[in-house]
Amino acid sequence: MASSDKTQPSATGRPRDHTRDLAILDATLSLLTEVGYEQLSIEAAAARSGAAKTTIYRRYRDKAALVTAAVEHRAPAKPPPPRGESLRENVHSLATWLARSISEQDVGLLGALFTGMRTDARLAQEMRRILQRDQTAMTDRLAAERLAPGAGALFAEVAPAVIVHRLLVVGEPCDAAFVAHLVDDILLPLLRHT
Repeated sequence: MASSDKTQPSATGRPRDHTRDLAILDATLSLLTEVGYEQLSIEAAAARSGAAKTTIYRRYRDKAALVTAAVEHRAPAKPPPPRGESLRENVHSLATWLARSISEQDVGLLGALFTGMRTDARLAQEMRRILQRDQTAMTDRLAAERLAPGAGALFAEVAPAVIVHRLLVVGEPCDAAFVAHLVDDILLPLLRHT
């Protein structure tokens, strides 16, 4: 089988159609945004994606696993490596990437996930695992800066919170002026005094 084929044999010998996987995950994200986590069902994801309900259950044990896979599929790229000549340049680069990554997420999707995390312990556990992975990627980017212990984790906790507040509560974009304010007035003072 050529490497460009879209199917590969599964453990049971039947080819697994990866285009079907993408259709299921895309349908899940779209439904999650439209109806929220509570109203999302495997049946609706199957109908929207054109897949059988049994196909989805073979891949994902429950709704939390399906939503987690969809979120991971949509996850933004890793943060850029530090290339600046100063702490400010590297923090600014990381904050710009983070603001863009969060801004590109659909507000309805974020709201549905936050609500779902409050009501489904398995979803909350999986979303926290993803967030921890992303937090580690961000703190790794600051590791070369020789900051005080805990400073990288503080960045990874504070920066996304301020960005989400700006987008969801204030309703304003994370433009260049906001990112500069976030870096110069909030993050650098915190990182330097931790």
